[in-house]
Parts: sequence; structure tokens; C-alpha cells
Amino acid sequence: MDTGQVADLMREAVGIIIRLASPMLLLSMAVGVLVAIFQAVTQIHEQTIGFVLKLVVVGTVLLVGGGWMMDTLQDFTRQIFTMIAS
Repeated sequence: MDTGQVADLMREAVGIIIRLASPMLLLSMAVGVLVAIFQAVTQIHEQTIGFVLKLVVVGTVLLVGGGWMMDTLQDFTRQIFTMIAS
């Protein structure tokens, strides 16, 4: 394995990480903004509201997209083992 292959592998790994983490991060950020707006309007400043809603959103995303995430990671792992074997 030369340095070019390693660099390509690292670039692909970072891309996969971004692709897998972005749905959870973006949705939890959107929920955080909506909860902050709701709390500012109603003047309810309870920290657990935002935490629980974010936890529910991240859990839902994992339940819905977990199969796709696992398939993506398995394909990448197979690709790495194929590169190691050759």
C-alpha cells in the first residue's frame, strides 16, 4: 500500500463519517434551535426539555437509518480488507 492509496482511503473514511453523522447532527441542531425559540417565547428555561427532545430525535434517526449506516460501514470495511489482502 503506497501513500496515495492511504490518502484516498482516509479521504473516503472522512466522507463516510460526515455522511453517517450529518443526519443526526443536523436534526438535533434543528431541534435545539426550535426548542430555544420556544423557550424564548414562553420564557420556560428548563434544560431537560432540549436534551430529551434531542435524545428522542437521535434515537429515531438511528432506528430509521441504522440499517443504511451499518451497510455503509460494512461495505467500507470489506473494501479495506480487500485492499489489505491485495
